[in-house]
Amino acid sequence: MRYLPNGIWMQKADSYTIREIGVPSVVLMEHAAQKTIEVMERENIDFSDILIVCGSGNNGGDGFAIARLLQEKGVRVTVFFAGKESSMSEECRLQAQIVRNLGIPIVTVMPEKEYTVLVDALFGVGLNREITGAYCDVIEKMNRLKGRKIAVDIPSGIHSGNGQVMGIAFRADLTVTFQFEKLGMVLFPGKEYTGKTAVVDIGIHSSVFSETQEVAYTLERADLSRMLPKRKPNTHKGSYGKVLMITGSKGMAGAAYLSALAAYTCGAGLVQIYTDETNRAILQQLLPEAIISCYMEYEEDGLKDALEWADVVCIGCGLGKSRTAEMLLMNTLKYVSVPCVIDADGLNLLACHKEMLRVVDTPVILTPHMKEMSGLLGCSIPEITEERFQKLQEFTSQYPVICVLKDARTVVAERTNPFFVNTAGNQAMAKAGSGDVLAGVITGLLAGKTPPYRSAVLGVYLHACGGDNAKEQLGSYSVLARDLITGIGQCMKEAEEEQE
Repeated sequence: MRYLPNGIWMQKADSYTIREIGVPSVVLMEHAAQKTIEVMERENIDFSDILIVCGSGNNGGDGFAIARLLQEKGVRVTVFFAGKESSMSEECRLQAQIVRNLGIPIVTVMPEKEYTVLVDALFGVGLNREITGAYCDVIEKMNRLKGRKIAVDIPSGIHSGNGQVMGIAFRADLTVTFQFEKLGMVLFPGKEYTGKTAVVDIGIHSSVFSETQEVAYTLERADLSRMLPKRKPNTHKGSYGKVLMITGSKGMAGAAYLSALAAYTCGAGLVQIYTDETNRAILQQLLPEAIISCYMEYEEDGLKDALEWADVVCIGCGLGKSRTAEMLLMNTLKYVSVPCVIDADGLNLLACHKEMLRVVDTPVILTPHMKEMSGLLGCSIPEITEERFQKLQEFTSQYPVICVLKDARTVVAERTNPFFVNTAGNQAMAKAGSGDVLAGVITGLLAGKTPPYRSAVLGVYLHACGGDNAKEQLGSYSVLARDLITGIGQCMKEAEEEQE
């Protein structure tokens, strides 16, 4: 697990390190400059001729310190000071004066010549306003110049909390970021401006993050073996849960199949698919391990019997939006007494009946993509993209659910836990059926008695890692949803081996 702080929390950690631990700010700045140069050396950067663009804040101070340390190595350096002398932070002023004393050239007009390296130390993580005027012109010129482009801590113009471009942003080939990746650097479009990321330890303490739920986090492969529940030798299929999949309207057997197979792959002991009668024959052939129960129209007694049998319920994959589907959803929410995952068409139907979420007396996990979330919130997709954390916080405060907002960077939100932001996965997963697989993965983990929030987080990460495995085998174009399930199985096997 690693933290993904925004600029506000990064500044709090910085302040804690300086005031409580006693590490002077200028020492942290020296560490930052030294580590940046070490990364540049590892990356075989051509040091023939370097331009460093510095602002007035501590990010600019880092840039001045980098210039000094590079000159000590015999590198030819020019500093372009794009900030305001009157606005310089104390540390930036100190570093700039040292640079002047050493005779390193400081210019206040962007040079016209080309450089082998351009270092962006204009704005840091504290930027919270749109870039306009002269600063906009500076970044535009920086982007036009040739040579390798290096960002110090975060590309100037990228919001550290939501990844949005603040009018204009520096396009880096490499970003050397201090202590932690910033949240805005892993979200899109910020990720596209960051280039390759190198996280370096400069001595900032993270203890303030453990005392709050406001700092997001992500997982790494090493976390899988720790989070995956162990299977005991003296068990049977009932030990790993009975799953009810209310999935698949007429002609949508594939959604039912993929979600059920994913639940089995993630450890469920027994899966019953409750589906339209027309899907019976094909599902019996595709997945003989499953129990197939069918309806031709809504039957309350049949639904209630299935719900009473189940330890976990998943509803919505390929369910359709017919009157029968609506009745299935509404009465599932009315009668369910075990953890329930709602996906796809279930979410579209739920958008008209959100009040039912207030009375469900059992854990509920919603897995909307951006369009489905738009329907649940009653706002546009661009609004969600720009304010996803605020929107999710408001939604989960209003309704007692766990929300898995699916996107290139999927976010898991629950009101008593910090945001989880998934940084695994890839573009090969943008295929029909991928969401059905995720719903099944989360459901399978729930069946094995993994707690709901943990099931959502682990399920999202497993799904993404399975996608990475599939892409490694098949490339970006040819991965199908069923290949994700194969990849997930490989991930779980590797995690289980690490547990032994």
